[in-house]
Amino acid sequence: MTMRVRAHRLGLASLLMTTAILSAGTATAQQTDTDGSTFLGRLIFGAGQQKVAIDTPQAVSVLDQDDIDREQAANVGQILRNVPGAQTAGSDRPLGFAFNIRGIGATEQSASEARIIVNVDGVPKFYEQYRLGSFFSDPELYRRVEVLRGPGSATLYGSGAVGGVVNFETKDAGDFIPDGGTGALRLKYGYDSNGNGQLGSLIYAARPTDGAEFLAALGYRTSDDYRDGAGDTIRGTEFEAPSALVKGTFRLNDAQTLRMSAQRFTSDADGTTLAQTGGGDPIAGAFGNVDRSVRDDTFSVDWTHEGGGWFNPRVQLAYSDTTVEQSNARNTAGDPQTCLPFASNANVFCDVTYAYRTTMLKAENTADFNGAGWQNFLTFGIQATYQDRVADSAGILGFHPEGTDRKIGVYAQSEFVIGDRLTIIPGARIDFAEREAGSGVPGGDKVTDEATALTLAALYDVTDDLSVFGSIARTERLPTLDELNSFSGTKGPALDLDKEEATNIELGLTYSRDGLFTADDNLQLKLTAFRNRINGLVSVTAPSDTVFFTNLSEAEFEGAEIEAGYDMQSVFGRLALSTVRGTDRTFDYTLATTPADTLALTLGGRLPDQGLEFGWRGTFVDDITTATRSSTTGAITETAFDGYTTQDVFVTWRPENGALDGFDVQLAVENLFDTEHRNNLSLDEGRGRTFKVALARTFTW
Repeated sequence: MTMRVRAHRLGLASLLMTTAILSAGTATAQQTDTDGSTFLGRLIFGAGQQKVAIDTPQAVSVLDQDDIDREQAANVGQILRNVPGAQTAGSDRPLGFAFNIRGIGATEQSASEARIIVNVDGVPKFYEQYRLGSFFSDPELYRRVEVLRGPGSATLYGSGAVGGVVNFETKDAGDFIPDGGTGALRLKYGYDSNGNGQLGSLIYAARPTDGAEFLAALGYRTSDDYRDGAGDTIRGTEFEAPSALVKGTFRLNDAQTLRMSAQRFTSDADGTTLAQTGGGDPIAGAFGNVDRSVRDDTFSVDWTHEGGGWFNPRVQLAYSDTTVEQSNARNTAGDPQTCLPFASNANVFCDVTYAYRTTMLKAENTADFNGAGWQNFLTFGIQATYQDRVADSAGILGFHPEGTDRKIGVYAQSEFVIGDRLTIIPGARIDFAEREAGSGVPGGDKVTDEATALTLAALYDVTDDLSVFGSIARTERLPTLDELNSFSGTKGPALDLDKEEATNIELGLTYSRDGLFTADDNLQLKLTAFRNRINGLVSVTAPSDTVFFTNLSEAEFEGAEIEAGYDMQSVFGRLALSTVRGTDRTFDYTLATTPADTLALTLGGRLPDQGLEFGWRGTFVDDITTATRSSTTGAITETAFDGYTTQDVFVTWRPENGALDGFDVQLAVENLFDTEHRNNLSLDEGRGRTFKVALARTFTW
C-alpha cells in the first residue's frame, strides 16, 4: 500500500520532537561558534552585510557545492527540493520550469518572474513567454544558490520582489585549485537511467601568478523522454543542452578585485510540446508540437574595493540575452498549425524569435561606522537597467508585444548592531521606470511610473542559544511590458494598470546549540510564520473586456516554514517543512499557485576514514484542493490533488588517500518505490524510479 502522510501532522511531530531535544539539552550544553557545516550555519551574502543564515532576520536558505553535487540534478529546478517554501512550477522539462516561492509564481500562461527576482552572479535574469518557463541554465555551472523568501529583499534587488529572490553563483577557479597550487583539471560523467540522460563536463582552472585565477568549463547534457511512476512516457521531454563558462579573477592589490565572466547555455528540442507550463495537457496535444531552441548568455565585469571603514564600493556592468527561436508548429498528427499573428490564440503557432536583452550598470557602497556599544553597516547604491523585448516574426505578436523597459533604482539599507543582542535593519528603495511599446503595437505608448519598497527587520538574541526576529516589508510591483501592451481582437493595451502592492509580515525564532549530545555536534532550528497580502493583483480579463489585463483581485498568502539541521562527524539530518495558504480575498477560493504542504526529511551518516557519506530522503506532500475562476463566466472550478510520498537514497564516496585521491563518486536512487505522483504545480506526472551515477576525477598541481 502506498504510504501517505499528511505533511503538516508529520511536521508538527517533528517540531515537538525537536523541542524535546532542545529542552533536554538546555541544562548541560554550552554554546560555541556556529558550525558552517549545517545548512543554517552557512554564510548569507545576499541579505546585506555578510552573516550566517540563522542570524538573518529573514527566511533564507543556501545550497552549497556538496548539496548541488548530491542532487545530481538534471535541471536547475531539482536542486531546490530541500528548500522550504520554494520550488519550481510548470514542469520538470529543461524549458518548462519557473520559480514558486510561498505560493507566488504562476504556472498558467506566462511565468510570473516579475514577482520573483532571479540573479546569476548579480546579473538580473528575466524571461516571460506564453506557456514557457522563465529560467534556462544548467546546474553544473553553479557552486552556490541562495533563496531569500518574501519581499524583504526588494530593497537591495528591486521593487516588485513580492515572492523573493533567487541568487545563483557560478563556480570559481579557487574551488578547485589547492592552497599553494597553480592549476586543476576536473572531468565528470553522469548517467540517469530514466530517459537515458547523460552528462559530460570538463573544468580547467589555472593560477598562473599570485592574484590571477582563470576558469573554463564546458558541459553537455542530453536526455530522451523520461517515464513517470506508472511507466508512461512523458512526451516532448527529450533535449540536448551544451553549456560553457569562462571566468577570470584578478586581485589588483590587497583591497581591490576585478572579476570578469561569460556564460552560455543552449538547448535544442525538436518536436517538443509547445506548452511547457500549465494549461493544456501536452500529451493529449492541446497545443501540438514545435521545434524550439534556446540560447541564454550572461556577461559581467565587476570591480570591488574592500578596504574597511566607510569606502567599500562595488561597480558592476553586465549584459544578459535570452533568445528563444520557435518554428514548424504542428498538431500531434504532424499537420502544420496556422499562424495568424493578430489572432488571440493562433499567433503562438508562428515562426518567431523571442528575446529579452538587458544591460545593467550598478554601483553600491557599504560604509562601516561604529561607536561605543554599536556598529552600523550602511549599504546604498544605484542600479540602472535597459531591457529590450523582441518578437521577430511575420507580424506583430499580441501575446508578446515588443518594447523597451528602462529603470533606475536608488536604494539604501542600514544594519544597526546594538550591543551583543539587538540587530535592526531598515531599508528603502525607489525605482523610476519608463516602459515603451514597440512601434507596431496598436495603441501602445510610453508609460512612466515609480515603485517603492520599504522594509524594517529586527533580530534579538534572548539568550546565547535562542533568538527572535520579525519584519515588515511593503513593496510595489510595476506592470510588465506584456501586461501593459498585450492585445488581440477587440482587446487593446491596458496602459492604465495600477501597481500591485504587497505587504508582508514575518515573525520567527531561531535556536542554535553546539555540543548537544557530543563535543562535535550542532543542532540548529529556524521557524518562520508569515502573511503576505497583495492588493491589485494583475489578472487576465474576460474575452468581452476591451483590455487584456486588469487589476482584478486581492490575494493573501500566509503560512509557516521550519528549517532544521543536525550535524556531527558521523551523523547528519535536515528537516524542511512548509505550509502555505493562498487565498483570493475577492472571491474566497484557494489560488492555483498555492503549493501543497510539503516536508522533506533527510537522514544520513558518514564514515570519515573511508570518505563515505550515505543517506535517505523522504518527501511527503499533502493533499490539496485549489481553484480557478473563469474570466468569462465567473464560475469557480476546484481541482483536487492527491498527496504522495517519494523516497530517495544516496551514497557519496570521496577517498582522500592513495591512488584514488581526487575521485568523487555519487550514487542515488530517486523515487525508490516508483510511486505515481503529480505535484499540483506541475504540468506533468512526476518522474518514476531513477538510478543516477556521477563519476568525477580532479587532477591538481
